[in-house]
Formats: sequence, C-alpha cells, structure tokens
Amino acid sequence: MPADLLTAISDGSWTLVAVFALVLADSVVVIVPGELSVAAAGALAAATGAPPLAAVIGVAALAAFCGDALCFAVGRRVGLRRWRWMRSARMQRAFDWAGRRLTEGTATVVFTARFIPFARLAVNLTAGATRVPARRFLPIAAVAATAWAAYQAVVGAAVGALLPDAPIAAVLISVGVALALGVMIDSLAAMLSRRRAARTSGGADSPSARPTATEDR
Repeated sequence: MPADLLTAISDGSWTLVAVFALVLADSVVVIVPGELSVAAAGALAAATGAPPLAAVIGVAALAAFCGDALCFAVGRRVGLRRWRWMRSARMQRAFDWAGRRLTEGTATVVFTARFIPFARLAVNLTAGATRVPARRFLPIAAVAATAWAAYQAVVGAAVGALLPDAPIAAVLISVGVALALGVMIDSLAAMLSRRRAARTSGGADSPSARPTATEDR
C-alpha cells in the first residue's frame, strides 16, 4: 500500500514543482535540501518510471540556474554588506575567499562551487558584487547547473534501478547516498584548500577563510 501511494504521488506534476521550489530555495538558503530532493526524484524516476528522469534533470537544472542567477543579481544590486547577515565575520571571510578565487579563474570556481552549498552562495553573490560580466557568468552557471542536476538525479536513479520493486526504500537510500557523497565532496574540497594554503606564502587561503557546507548545515 505505501508503495502504491508513492507511485500515485510520483505521477503527479507536483513532484517536479516541489523539486523546482526546493532547488531554487536551496540556491539562497543553503539548509534547504535541494540536492536531496533531486536525488529522491531520480530514484522515483528509475523505480516507478515517473516523473521521467529527463524531466527531473531539466527542472532541477533550470531551478539551479535561476537560483544562481538570482544570487548574482542580488550581489550586483546590493553588494556584500547591505544586510546584517552579510556583515558577519564568517560571511566576510567567505566573500574574501570567493573574490580571490574569482580573480584566479571565474569558470573553475563558479562551476565547482555549484556542488558545495555554502561556497556557491558566496561565489555567486561575490561574482555579482565584483562586476563579473553577466555574459561570462551566466553561460558558466548554466553548464554548472546542468551538470549538478544530472549528477544528483543519476545518483538517485542508480539506487532506484537497483530497487525497482521498493520505491520507498529507493528514495530513502538515495537520500542517504546523496548525503554521504555531499560530505565526501565537502571533505575533499577542504583538503584541497588546506594543501593550497600550505603552498601559499602568508596563509592567505587558510582553512578558516574557506566556506564549507558542513560548517553551516
């Protein structure tokens, strides 16, 4: 009975609407489980056939792009000190870190930050505030959003394909796998940041200056 209910629910268009809303919100409020919603929808797509996997990827990519573009526009419009939360020591360190990374390579940092929640917020706001040209930022953000959406959905779909007769279990396991992979990505990014800081004279890129998703979840 629960499996039949889940299958019926997944047939409704509200699933894709929920994915869009959660991913869009996740671009601005990093504690919203946008990644997990895409993985769960991907698991449903593989286990039940609905919603279609291509639709999950497309909707998630569009929402991620819109969210990143919104943060970029906010940064350009209001800067990095307008609101109280922006003026906190942690956020100012994050903005400083993002600013340095953007001067070294816009494409690389915008793309990789899409996979690290707190980092992408700092990077997108800083890119807008530091006047990175929109014609450069937006295409990179679109490619990054598509890659991110495909990655998250395929993670869920892989679990769903292994459990086609147990959609509820597929959804729950896909969420757990997505969480574990997120922690691994955060840990790897932090390790690379520490190594980079060790090679940089004066410790300009110290670990304390680098934003990580695990710090703020």
